[in-house]
Amino acid sequence: MESGSSSNPPERPTTQKVLKLGSMLPRLEPFVPRKGHDPKELRSWAKKTGFVSNLSGETGISVSQTDRNDKIENTELDLEKGLDRTGSTSPKIEIDPVLGRTRKRGIEIEPFWKRNNGALEMREGTGRGESQRKRNGAEPSLGAREEVSKVGFNGNGNGERVVKDDGHQVRTIATVAEPKRDEGFVESDEGIDVYPDGGESAHGGGSGSSRMKLGLRENSGFVPLIYYGLQHYLSLAGSLIFIPLIVVPTMGGTDEDTATVISTMLLVSGITTILHSYFGTRLPLVQGSSFVYLAPALVIINSEEFRNLTEHKFRHIMKELQGAIIVSSIFQSFLGFSGLMSILVRLINPVVVAPTVAAVGLAFFSYGFPQAGSCAEISLPLILLVLIFTLVPLSVTIIWAYAFFLTAGGAFNYKGCSSSIPSSNILVDACRKHAYTMKHCRTDVSNAWTTAAWVRIPYPLQWGIPIFRFRTVFMMIIVSLVASVDSVGTYHIASVRINSKPPTPGIVSRGVGVEGFCSALAGLWGTGTGSTTLTENAHTINITKVASRRAVEIGAVFLIFFSFIGKVGAILASIPQALAAAILCFIWALIVALGLSTLQYCQSGSFRNMTIVGVSLFLGLSIPAYFQQYQPDTSLILPSYLIPYAAASSGPVYTGSRQFDFAINGLLSLNMVVTLLVALVLDNTVPGSRQERGVYIWSSAEDITMDPSSLSDYSLPKKVARFFGCAKCLS
Repeated sequence: MESGSSSNPPERPTTQKVLKLGSMLPRLEPFVPRKGHDPKELRSWAKKTGFVSNLSGETGISVSQTDRNDKIENTELDLEKGLDRTGSTSPKIEIDPVLGRTRKRGIEIEPFWKRNNGALEMREGTGRGESQRKRNGAEPSLGAREEVSKVGFNGNGNGERVVKDDGHQVRTIATVAEPKRDEGFVESDEGIDVYPDGGESAHGGGSGSSRMKLGLRENSGFVPLIYYGLQHYLSLAGSLIFIPLIVVPTMGGTDEDTATVISTMLLVSGITTILHSYFGTRLPLVQGSSFVYLAPALVIINSEEFRNLTEHKFRHIMKELQGAIIVSSIFQSFLGFSGLMSILVRLINPVVVAPTVAAVGLAFFSYGFPQAGSCAEISLPLILLVLIFTLVPLSVTIIWAYAFFLTAGGAFNYKGCSSSIPSSNILVDACRKHAYTMKHCRTDVSNAWTTAAWVRIPYPLQWGIPIFRFRTVFMMIIVSLVASVDSVGTYHIASVRINSKPPTPGIVSRGVGVEGFCSALAGLWGTGTGSTTLTENAHTINITKVASRRAVEIGAVFLIFFSFIGKVGAILASIPQALAAAILCFIWALIVALGLSTLQYCQSGSFRNMTIVGVSLFLGLSIPAYFQQYQPDTSLILPSYLIPYAAASSGPVYTGSRQFDFAINGLLSLNMVVTLLVALVLDNTVPGSRQERGVYIWSSAEDITMDPSSLSDYSLPKKVARFFGCAKCLS
């Protein structure tokens, strides 16, 4: 065959040494648009593969030394159809190994590289488009045709190109530009934030947190890890310890009970965080008592049969909460480990997650400032400090000390009123108007420090044998679905923050299954609420710039240690209620913001999406308000901020079954449940494209095959992986 023929490749030189390609070789992946016609996405892909494209969508074509006299016009491409704007098939493009640019070769796009026994070779021969160009006179006929043989890369990233010129081998060196290595993002020439490996956000939208201090699998030494771990948990202190300050007094518990529940919560949070770090998604996410379970817990606490209960009220309510949480956790574990979550996750898109998570924070607006406003002297300065510095522990410490000096200075002393038992002042006409202020402002109200033991180890079933009732179990099962949706959104946001690949449906199922098991532990120990991934954790990672899995695990060990010291729980239990409510105002608002931020992964400007989110949020607030207007006859014995959670016993639904009526009235009075149902139905029935809906771009099986290391962040330990190896839905 003559050298000018383009039908068969030339003979391979027998003396050529094939160089194996290692990790320095950039992987050339086909371009798959994630967000439709996005020129920035094409530019990022071009930087990884070597193509040079303009933001206008036009592909600039350059030629090698032998093609410099060719006059080749730019062609505009349709990325989805593969056609130019004239309707013809898009030209075949390949990489010029010397210039590091693209070269127009023919009609169709195909990979320019091929492997032969582990070595990377350039494809030899010419395509149909090149032959056509020769026949049209677009390319001069060369007597000594340049033929590419093989290309290898040495440790410096340089490529060695071997060509034949009249039968003689000529070696040329092609320098391959290696991407700039730096922490976090690298600013490209086009102003696009890309990752150090040259890729862009694994999700195709939104940028992750830049310049992390500590990556997911990085180890900076034991002492720095202790510092980062404590820093991580201190920023989540409000979410970890403030739920008992709401629940226990409402249940009729004493200060000692509050300290015990806080210690129990620290222990369970530490254990479940370590379990999730090793067996769940393996993301640096803290497990703790979730606000998703707080609203149904308040509904159960304020049921009619518990209002007039005086003897052992706290223990009786706690045992019923335990039974409901244990059964719902078993359901959640089955949902995850059976693989059903992999099916359900197809219906959970950003348009569903955003309003659902936002409704979790909005559900407590009736409790937040009404409680914080009971002592504006300390709540308003605290809210201001948190908004300015976004440092919850520091702000709490400063205002707590400020409240202590106000108490010691007599700011909350009133003539003839007792400061030791503020609630008793309600019996005296002159002190009745001051009793509420003294109870919420004074720092010496709690007697937890004097009653709590120095050492106490929380143990399972410490409150007694759980009580299982249909009405509370059914309600908690539905709420566990909301918690699972909340966790799916948190997994996705956290993976963006740490610049990792998004978790696959199997990894999500594994995480939800482990969360169900962790929530069952919370039910056995008796924390009053279920355990799940804290949504605020994504904000913590973004603020602290620490995403180390090891730092989170070390911090969890400290939580377990502190749970054994009873006085630690006693100190936290003595936080004034107004101060705790002020912090929760910020935390609940943060949850709303984090939920709505999920809309960045879809077309938030779409009228379809705006309608679904708006209708879901409005009905999620309005429908529960309809059920909450059926106030109980004995509403005078309830504080105003608890009346919205008393609708389960007096709602409009009446079927003849008191258990079923309680469950339905209770569920429809919960904002997050109604919001989830409305958003789920609308998003999966109203027509919309995948790009418009913001369908999660989970890592596909093809991505894993092409780059198995992309999901190494989620890989289980070897011994554990053998156990889960048989379950394909969890890998």
